[in-house]
Amino acid sequence: MKPVELKNQIYWVGVVDWAIRDFHGYETPHGTSYNNYLVVDDEPALLDAVHHDFVNISIENISKIIDSKKIRHIVINHIENDHASGLEKILEILPEVNLYMTEKGKKGLSRFMNLSRYKVNIVKSGDSLKIGKRTLHFIETPMMHWPDSMFTYIKEEKILISQDAFGQHMATVERFDDEFVQNHSMEELEDAVIDYYANILMPYGNVIKAKIEEIKKLGIEIEMIAPDHGVIWRSHIDRVLNLYSDMVEAKAKLSTTIVYDTMWHSTEQMVFPIAKGLEDEGIPVKIIKLRATPKSVAVKEVWKSRGVIVGCPTLNNGVFPSVAEFLSYLKGLRLKNRLFAAFGSYGWSGEAVKDMYETAKSMKLDVFEPGIRVLYKPSEEDLAKCYEFGIAFGKALKKYHAKMEV
Repeated sequence: MKPVELKNQIYWVGVVDWAIRDFHGYETPHGTSYNNYLVVDDEPALLDAVHHDFVNISIENISKIIDSKKIRHIVINHIENDHASGLEKILEILPEVNLYMTEKGKKGLSRFMNLSRYKVNIVKSGDSLKIGKRTLHFIETPMMHWPDSMFTYIKEEKILISQDAFGQHMATVERFDDEFVQNHSMEELEDAVIDYYANILMPYGNVIKAKIEEIKKLGIEIEMIAPDHGVIWRSHIDRVLNLYSDMVEAKAKLSTTIVYDTMWHSTEQMVFPIAKGLEDEGIPVKIIKLRATPKSVAVKEVWKSRGVIVGCPTLNNGVFPSVAEFLSYLKGLRLKNRLFAAFGSYGWSGEAVKDMYETAKSMKLDVFEPGIRVLYKPSEEDLAKCYEFGIAFGKALKKYHAKMEV
């Protein structure tokens, strides 16, 4: 895509990756973009680089606006490879450029490339860089989502360059939120925000909450939020800020997501009466079969729901592999404020349900016990018990949700 002007000679010069489907183990069925920004002023500045596979496209985009050799400053808000691995190629063109990053940014980036040849400037919250008519203000945001992370605020234009925060993994022709909403929907955009938060930022909710409050206290005016992935926010800023405020509080809908996998369909047969019991109790249900659904999508749906029920058969005296992988992934994301239950089928030993509860307890999730197990194939009596299990979980979930909403 060609460069896009945000406002007053500030440009998106990034790239769209239509093909990526695996982002460090996180499935990206809709692709992504690597956003970086060029500020044209007396001393032009580039804010972030891009993935090394696409850096030539970004350089070409810059060259459509100015001679790339005129860039005097490069700000690295985040050193992860999708943002900074293209930096070395850019530095071949600009060996004398001034680099700006946090102290932890320098420490980390030094492990990826030799910085000793370059002019590296360490910045911290409160520091600023005047580049002409505009001043870049730096705000450290450690663990959003790496220790090196920071925001850059362009005060004169009221633009917040937010690196990974407020981003989405979407490859789109639209560069702004209002354009995307016009061609698609607000629901789809918010779903992408939730997906990104649930799979990447969820473990750092408390950190993000504190940083949002800190930024509010600074009293900075924001007319645009430009993340390093996805669309740029200019028309629905309050909406995405409110959505983040809800997400950092781990808020959820009064609903349940059932995540399962099955071997010979016995566990699968248990899913539907459990779901029917929940629905008859007035609880909306989403059913996710893991072998048919990316685990990142499963996590997103779990995040939306107050209740999560996980089911699988016992295999080799333990949890079925796809479900074990999902629970391990979920544990790393530190899900909280959810009510958990488990079910499954077995042939002789039947440890899976017990093991899933132990995993949930190690995650410090609240649990609804006992779970329900079925020997080999569910009988009509077993299916009736599954329905009653759904009813009972639904009743318990209503009470739990009311307690969480206080």
